[in-house]
Parts: sequence; structure tokens; C-alpha cells
Amino acid sequence: MSDPETMEAYAKAAEDYAKGFARAKDTFHEPDYAAFVAGLPEGGTVLDLGCGPGHWAARLRDDGYRVAAVDASPEMAAYAQATYGIEVSVADFEDIAVEAMFDGIWAFFSLLHVPRDDFPTHLLRLRRALKPGGRFTLGMKLGEGEGRDELGRFYSYYRTEELQDILGVLGFTVLHTRFGDGKGLAGAEESFVVVTAHA
Repeated sequence: MSDPETMEAYAKAAEDYAKGFARAKDTFHEPDYAAFVAGLPEGGTVLDLGCGPGHWAARLRDDGYRVAAVDASPEMAAYAQATYGIEVSVADFEDIAVEAMFDGIWAFFSLLHVPRDDFPTHLLRLRRALKPGGRFTLGMKLGEGEGRDELGRFYSYYRTEELQDILGVLGFTVLHTRFGDGKGLAGAEESFVVVTAHA
């Protein structure tokens, strides 16, 4: 189940978040997007898990992929629909219960809200949802433990080696890892990692 404080923070900040992080040209993450789509078949089916305001889902759609967009925030889903014409299923991560459906799953800074104890279960569920060899991109914040930011949002933090080990145990093959620093909605400068893998 989604964390109530995290959901409240996104509900209050949905439009500001979208204007700041969805409308700007996000060239910094071009290498991550390129690594993801490099492993997709033409016209493949993609899940944007935790799609937020819908800008990545819209880009994938515009690039010719069939996109299923999911987010737990009704406010974010409404923004995605109004701004990009993206139909978003309002659902929790636990609701992903399909098998071998997607050619790729784009989990771009969404699973970082999952408690550490639940993280492997979610990853295993996503691996099952991928077709054999399906592409998986995961964006997470670097660090240790769990905590809340200034807006009350819950986060789990990981070391890079820890993420790679978890993915490996669950049957993913890591292809590419990229690091960076940036400011999020709360305004703090934080380090992150984006891992591209396949099932």
C-alpha cells in the first residue's frame, strides 16, 4: 500500500512537480532513455511504473511504443491525461500481477518509495511481468537506510553494489550503470544511480 504521507506530498505538489520536472527538456537523462529503448523491439509494449506527470510515458508513446502507464497518485494521473493525453491506471506497485507481458519496464525513480523489506518482492513481480530478455531501467537515490525528506516523502536508499546484488539474485543481468547528482522537488542536492538491466 502507498505511504499516506508520500501520497499527500505528491497530491499537494502535482502541478509544481510537473512544471519543474516534466516540461523542462530533460537532456541529462538522455543516456538512460537511450540505454532503455536500445533493448526494445520496434513498437514494443512498455510499462511506465510510477509515471508521475506522464512525460516519459508520452515520449515513449510518441516514439512508437505501446505504453501502459501506472501511478498511485490520482493527481499525477489527472495531470498526465490533461497535459499529454496519457491514460494512467491509478494503482499501487502491488497491483502489477501479469506475466511475460512487457518488452520493457521503466521504473524511473518510483521504486525508491518502497520499504527496503518489500523491495525484492516488487522486483520479482516486475521480472515476472517482463518477457524473457525484457529491458528494465531502475532509478534510485544513493545512500543507506530509510527516511523522509522535508516534504514528508518516504525513501529507501541503496548502495550501488547492493542494488546490483539484489538484481542479480532475482535473475536480472545488469547492462549499464550511471551516476549523477541533482535537485529534486524538496530542493536538496542528492546523488542517484540509474541501472539498466534485462530479465
